Amino acid sequence: MTTMSVDERFERYRELQSYVGWVEDDAGRVAAVAVLLDPFLVRIIDDFYATIAAHVATRAVITGGTAQVERLKLTLLNWLRELLSGQYDRDYVTRRWQVGRRHVELGLDQVFTNAALSRIRGGLLLALHLSWRGGTPALLSTSLSLNRLLDLDLALIEEAYQAEHTLRQQRTERLATIGQMAGGVAHELRNPLGVIKTSVYYLLNAPAATPEQRAEHLRRIEKHVGLADGVITALSSMARMPSPEARALPVADCVREALEVNPVPPSVELSVDLPDDLPPVSADAQQLQIVFGNLIRNARDAMPRGGRLSVTGRADPDGKAVAVQVADNGVGIPPEDLQRIMEPLYTTKARGLGLGLAIVRTILDKNGGELHVASEPGCGSTFTVRLSAVPAGEGREAGTP
Repeated sequence: MTTMSVDERFERYRELQSYVGWVEDDAGRVAAVAVLLDPFLVRIIDDFYATIAAHVATRAVITGGTAQVERLKLTLLNWLRELLSGQYDRDYVTRRWQVGRRHVELGLDQVFTNAALSRIRGGLLLALHLSWRGGTPALLSTSLSLNRLLDLDLALIEEAYQAEHTLRQQRTERLATIGQMAGGVAHELRNPLGVIKTSVYYLLNAPAATPEQRAEHLRRIEKHVGLADGVITALSSMARMPSPEARALPVADCVREALEVNPVPPSVELSVDLPDDLPPVSADAQQLQIVFGNLIRNARDAMPRGGRLSVTGRADPDGKAVAVQVADNGVGIPPEDLQRIMEPLYTTKARGLGLGLAIVRTILDKNGGELHVASEPGCGSTFTVRLSAVPAGEGREAGTP
């Protein structure tokens, strides 16, 4: 929910007035009974704060003792007199909006705001009936006008409450995410930086080191700089995934290139079944390589003692889509983790930021694809990528005849 400007709030109020059937006559009827109701306002306010003091959940927001209560009573008196003024302009709406925001600041649950306004409503309607000297039809009309006005106030307060509550919740979630990500980044960078620091110390303080030893430490530095750069690249990819440049391309080529960049160890048996007659798919080639690279690495990591990695591709019978499965017979994924593995920063690995599958899903969403997963602990996992096939006869660039 975005923050509304003063004008937008007022237009919103006007819209609500129209919705409940509020007209100028309603304002006139309310203003006309203000003098009748004013002698009852102090009694209504005393009852209001007595009720607050009698309930634990509401009493907790009163932290300043009697002095605070007296200030709040004066504020409520002004609020009620303004309610009965018959003037409902932009300033009125802005002040009503602040009431909702203030409830969030106090930590008061919105349900108590509704209940409190109900108590005020009861007091005002009772006062109206006790002080009324006119006929019954006019009393009914005035009661309806007062009820409409209170409903409008409640709608404003509730919307302001929800807007402020949402903004605060979003800020809290952002701070939590930043903290979680900072911890993950620190963990991922600390290891390679530690290795780099050790090797630099050795190179600076071991004058008798052989050329082979110096070369080995330089290789270690280069390797771990690459690891640190990979962490930064993953974060950048997640934050600023560019719009795809979709073209018609053979998906088998993307898979094979991903396998070349992410080779499996000798302990893993690799099986690739990608028929030559698979129709081309519409996607960004570089982004698709990131997708298959992540899935291949995940499968490889799931088989620390070796196993079998199978990559198969099949076209749907109607030729409208191509499905590529990356399957392993590794450790599998527990059911309680299966629904969350594509969330950013969620990982089941001892090391890792938990961005791989989140990046995969982001890429496939942008490329009009889908990702499905099936897994059983101890038996392995199968990730299925589905991409739209390019109709026969279209050119290299998807959508170009």
